[in-house]
Amino acid sequence: MALAQDLARLALQEERLQFQNFDANTAWNIGVRLRALAEARGLPVAIDLQVNGHALFFTALPGATPDNSEWIRRKRNVVQRFRRSSYAVGLKLQNEGKTLTEHFGVDERDYAPHGGCFPIKLHGTGCIGTITVSGLPQRADHELIVEVLAELLEQPLQELALEVQPG
Repeated sequence: MALAQDLARLALQEERLQFQNFDANTAWNIGVRLRALAEARGLPVAIDLQVNGHALFFTALPGATPDNSEWIRRKRNVVQRFRRSSYAVGLKLQNEGKTLTEHFGVDERDYAPHGGCFPIKLHGTGCIGTITVSGLPQRADHELIVEVLAELLEQPLQELALEVQPG
């Protein structure tokens, strides 16, 4: 049941966290907000924002490793292909008991269906780019992005946040 609830909440996030317009200044603002939140919490993450294949923001905080850039690339490939958050794609596959390779024939060396990459969507246009965080457990990577987008887009976080997992 928790998996079905998460999938429904992820779809709601993707529906509600869309932009009316988006430019390099918007990307910078999101990146700076993500970095400030991660710094305040002492999180060892790397953050990447791209629009139409154009890198608009990248930073790595203390404790992030070069491997985080590889995770970013692989998560970003998932969002670029499926136009859904990498976490939604991963949970959908988990729900179906399949892998990306089994279901779509893609190599998991190039695709990571793990949380932490969120589509940048414009109302009436669709997916134009990606916001990616890497360095935390996948659910936490995803939640960091949602927290910043909810604040920026003036959406109530309590309506969009995933349920707290026990333990």
